Amino acid sequence: MKALHIITGLGVGGAEQQLRLLLRHLPVESEVVTLTNPGPVADGLAADGVRVTHLGMAGNRDLAALPRLARIVRRGRYDLVHTHLYRACLYGRIAARLAGVRAVVATEHSLGDSQMEGRPLTAGVRALYLLGERLGRCTVAVSPTVAGRLARWGVPEPRIAVVPNGIDLTRFAYDPDARRRTRAHLGLPADAFVIGGVGRLVPGKRFDVLIRALAELPADCRLLLVGGGPEEPALRSAARAAGVAERVLFAGERPYLPDGPPGRGLPDGPPCPDLPDGPLCPDLPDGSSGPRLPHGPNPPASPPSRDLPDGSSGPRLPDGPNPPDSPPDGDLPDGSSGLGLPDGPATPNWADGSRVPDLSADGPSGPGLPALASAMDVLAAPSPEEAFGLAVVEALAAGLPVRYTSCPALEDLPPEAAPDAVRVPCDAGAYARALAEVRAAGPGPRTAPEAARHYSITRSAARLMDVYTAALARPVPPPRSPQGVTPS
Repeated sequence: MKALHIITGLGVGGAEQQLRLLLRHLPVESEVVTLTNPGPVADGLAADGVRVTHLGMAGNRDLAALPRLARIVRRGRYDLVHTHLYRACLYGRIAARLAGVRAVVATEHSLGDSQMEGRPLTAGVRALYLLGERLGRCTVAVSPTVAGRLARWGVPEPRIAVVPNGIDLTRFAYDPDARRRTRAHLGLPADAFVIGGVGRLVPGKRFDVLIRALAELPADCRLLLVGGGPEEPALRSAARAAGVAERVLFAGERPYLPDGPPGRGLPDGPPCPDLPDGPLCPDLPDGSSGPRLPHGPNPPASPPSRDLPDGSSGPRLPDGPNPPDSPPDGDLPDGSSGLGLPDGPATPNWADGSRVPDLSADGPSGPGLPALASAMDVLAAPSPEEAFGLAVVEALAAGLPVRYTSCPALEDLPPEAAPDAVRVPCDAGAYARALAEVRAAGPGPRTAPEAARHYSITRSAARLMDVYTAALARPVPPPRSPQGVTPS
């Protein structure tokens, strides 16, 4: 089987890193097209031997990107197209239909009750989503909670499959040596009580709640925020205003997976040849030379991010594929501006501006997410609306107690599956009390509960293969109207 994955961007985010992890476990020859924002995950995929193509889409309403994408799909002779994130789902489904590929699967990574990928849900967003959904064969929900939301929107239940996000349990297993080393390199005292917050630094994650809660906790408590995004300046200001700037550490975006050996190639296909700067797949599926991402950003000959290959800005629609409330050109569908780490992870630093000690012992990028999880004492997740709650599950895999506000991954399981995961209202006082209780209880055993084992990446990959097999075999069910009524 040969599959093409189309995703909006490949910066450091949950959907992007989940795609990379899945491709390591799928017995499928897979290639990836990113519409825009080829970031660190693109580099990681290329290092894993996956062919990555940057479409160079010039904003949400760049309709000239559609025929280019359709040509890539047609000439790649793919058995199946799998799309990820809102913009890629819309353009990818249309391109696959134009190219004659009927087996189209789309994963809904981030659908809440009132937002999608960090942006407010409107009637226009919903209507456009449902129009695009008709062109696919199956929509994958990352949790039963998301599946229920899709069904209430009017997506036919036979077209919905639940494939939870997966984690690599062995990578997140608690490592006391990594804990000591990471704390020393970050300048965290060995006896400090470290509260972790992991995710994009965007308003919806509500990390401001943790900063205000920290102000109510003893001086030995530290807040370690792992992630990047446009909310970072506001969070730094909040830390200064609360008088805790010297106790809030911004670790920046951290790698989830190490890079694979360069030039490894695909499991069922020829390897990419090695060049001095890494593996380069020289030709696009449409036969052109491309812009391609072997390692790092596009080569100098690639078009600017807002221009088409011919130098023009391309036709735009005033109210094009995205509704009027869509982000301005250049923004990502999760509400971020693509701010992040184009040249690798940032240097961790405290909210007061001071830098942390040298991280060279952990490599040029410093400690990864599993090592940072080992350095924490508790994970706090105050986001009031999530589609899955991947950071919570990863923390459980590291044996951490968790205090959270929304996590469908846990809400879909019996409470005994994660006995040290406690739901807390999205309120600074409530989090201060809950975290003080964890601190007073002292450290417990750092073993993964059943909930973490339930979300093994190998199990998720096997479920996705079942979805692929069904999508290739079965006819398309009749679509419903946006009101959820099957046309007669």
